[in-house]
Amino acid sequence: MTKALVEFLMHWAIMSLSLWVASYIFKGITFSNKSSLLISALLLGFVNAILRPILIFLTLPVTLVTLGLFLLVINALMIMLVAALVNGFKLSGFWTAFFASIFIAAFGFFIELMLPGSHQVVVAPMPRSNTISI
Repeated sequence: MTKALVEFLMHWAIMSLSLWVASYIFKGITFSNKSSLLISALLLGFVNAILRPILIFLTLPVTLVTLGLFLLVINALMIMLVAALVNGFKLSGFWTAFFASIFIAAFGFFIELMLPGSHQVVVAPMPRSNTISI
């Protein structure tokens, strides 16, 4: 498999795991079966990759006025859109989507941090000089 395909499958698995854990933490999120969970994770990834940047651009003035907090609303709207499109994904309302989107982003971030090779540490070389710093 190519590296791009492996990365895609890993992101899909992390999104699926995040949604699954969120469905246990938040009572307002339910999946009727595993396929609706997997389809929701796949669709949420596509929506976040394609539609979310467009919405961020269109709502940039509001985002700037709220110092970026409006991005949380956009994330919640993405989850609500996916719930409306996927049969078997039930969402109780906006506030469930709002807090679940925060959890899903944080959980996915920490899972990716724990994966080997998912983050690179760049160390810049120290400049050499002829002076002695005290």
